[in-house]
Amino acid sequence: MITAVAADFLAALPDGGVLAGLDVGTKTVGLALCDSGWSFAGPAETIRRAKFTADLALLRAFIDRHSVRGLVVGLPLNMDGSDSPRTQSTRAFARNLAPLALPILLWDERWSTQAVERAMIAADVSRAKRAVAIDKLAAAHILQGALDALCMLPRPS
Repeated sequence: MITAVAADFLAALPDGGVLAGLDVGTKTVGLALCDSGWSFAGPAETIRRAKFTADLALLRAFIDRHSVRGLVVGLPLNMDGSDSPRTQSTRAFARNLAPLALPILLWDERWSTQAVERAMIAADVSRAKRAVAIDKLAAAHILQGALDALCMLPRPS
């Protein structure tokens, strides 16, 4: 999903910097971080969702703690690329992040959770440990996909 929106995101971050990936669910938000050179993404933490003001405060603290310069939010599209109610909810969540004053890129996250879960099952991770780690690992998967695509685009001068 490399679009003009991705180019705008790059233009807002001419010097790179740490990005955070978000896997927004109904009960939790998985968080991931990348290095400032956009080479690799890794899982960071999972926050339990409450009221949006509390969610925003936790995200702001995370962003400040890690000097995050931009956000990549996983967008749960249907398999045919159309929106679902969950897609609309995620778009609304991303719009409500405006007070953070950071560039936001919505990134297609189809199959991210399933890919991470399959990898964890293949690694013989217990069901309980998978439940604890799945959201932040899915966020890292989303962020890595975006990084791989963004690094293929020419950087604005």
